[in-house]
Amino acid sequence: MADATNLNRPLCCEQFGSGAARGCFAAADGSLQWEAWGWRWWDFSGAFTVKPQRLAGGAGGALGTASPPLSSLIAVFLPQGFPDSVSPDYLPYQLWDSVQAFASSLSGSLATHAVLLGIGVGNAKASVSAATATWLVKDSTGMLGRIIFAWWKGSKLDCNAKQWRLFADILNDVAMFLEIMAPIYPIFFTITICTSNLAKCIVSVAGGATRAALTMHQARRNNMADVSAKDSSQETLVNLAGLLVSLLMLPLVSDCPGFSLGCFFFLTALHIYANYRAVRALVIETLNEGRLRLVLKHFLQRGEVLGPTSANQMEPLWTGFWPSQSLSLGVPLHRLTSSVFDLQQLVEGHQEPYLLHWDLSQNQVQVVLSQMAGPETILRAATHGLVLEALQGDGPLPRGLEELRNQVRAGLQDAGWKTEKHQLEVDEWRATWLLSTEKKVL
Repeated sequence: MADATNLNRPLCCEQFGSGAARGCFAAADGSLQWEAWGWRWWDFSGAFTVKPQRLAGGAGGALGTASPPLSSLIAVFLPQGFPDSVSPDYLPYQLWDSVQAFASSLSGSLATHAVLLGIGVGNAKASVSAATATWLVKDSTGMLGRIIFAWWKGSKLDCNAKQWRLFADILNDVAMFLEIMAPIYPIFFTITICTSNLAKCIVSVAGGATRAALTMHQARRNNMADVSAKDSSQETLVNLAGLLVSLLMLPLVSDCPGFSLGCFFFLTALHIYANYRAVRALVIETLNEGRLRLVLKHFLQRGEVLGPTSANQMEPLWTGFWPSQSLSLGVPLHRLTSSVFDLQQLVEGHQEPYLLHWDLSQNQVQVVLSQMAGPETILRAATHGLVLEALQGDGPLPRGLEELRNQVRAGLQDAGWKTEKHQLEVDEWRATWLLSTEKKVL
């Protein structure tokens, strides 16, 4: 009986990624026989008979591995090791992102059709040189806009990647609307399409930069290149489907501007909705100022630390593009001191590698960072500054402020936040000073 039981036990087992494991048994002729489902496996001993995967008790089991077509599809369009190699929010985000990309592809076809019509394609009286000049001016305007926007906001896009991602897609819809309206007013055609292309170039900078930030969030096995490559493959497939549908749609709407505009508004509404759902599906575990404010406000009111899922659901998406006016990280030391007395007052009692200053005139917490300040120190300084802001009033601050700050810091890690890095907006100013021997009591 014992020998019969041992024969039913697998000698070894294997699994691919997060798929179900399959066992290996000893065949009567001494070869290895691997479990399978739905197709034949070949090993060094040759092919073997297909049979269901065994479960405890000898009963037939569920499907152990994906069928060959599905397995091939996963390999082509999803990162290796999916779903363990990506963040839990990867699939819902990518599904809604594919919907918005499909709607945007169809809207883009309508916009391109309008631009070509306005330039004079199909019109025997149109001048080739005039059309070329218009196209060059359009492209030049966009290139300049791309450079200026990248200089102006490039370093800020990481802090609010979700908001800027949504902003970029809405701006893209505005740009396509301008392209559709351009042929209706020929006298303003060049100005209109230049403005549209300027907006599209801003979209390319904001969209590309935020997509890179989201790829960093989604990649969980140092596989950013794979996640990015598979995202490109998914987008290419969706755009190909959009191209095929556009070939059927354009002949139906080309002779009816009203119907074309109606289709555009419908696709734009679908595009914005899908973008909102995609961005809302993201659960980013690092703290920017908006999420940190939500966590601290909830903690001060209820004594509980919000987890990443709850905080991301509460995070506002239509605002948050611009830096806060009540907290400034990395301010220059010379802005806060003009005399030895001012410096001594600022440094007095501070033993952390940052200095806090409450500016009553601007109603702002200003933080000077030390040369030694790392990501955790900056997050601690931001937490301290926001708690100081929240508790600031006419009277003195409570003595339990430091204990409260320590409770928040410990609670952040327990709730699942990644405190070893942050997405706070920090300026580049750093300073050094002599640490005070006495601890300051706020």
